[in-house]
Amino acid sequence: MSDHSTGNAPHVLSFEADIKPLFRASDRAAMQRAFDLWSFADVSAHGAQIAEKLQAGTMPCDGPWPADRVAQFVDWLNSGSRP
Repeated sequence: MSDHSTGNAPHVLSFEADIKPLFRASDRAAMQRAFDLWSFADVSAHGAQIAEKLQAGTMPCDGPWPADRVAQFVDWLNSGSRP
């Protein structure tokens, strides 16, 4: 049985609701010269690079994300990177 036993459709990850809130203002400021972490266009364009750094634990620069946050970002990328 899946985690969605209520009969409702599974939650579809979106940038605005699920991904953008993962990035703090300090994360955005640290990466602003390369790209804007609060911009759907920038994050989707650089998604593979961001995912590599998140998985390696080198982003954000003040400490790695918990595994569930990294998985959420990767799931968003793999599911089509919806806005």
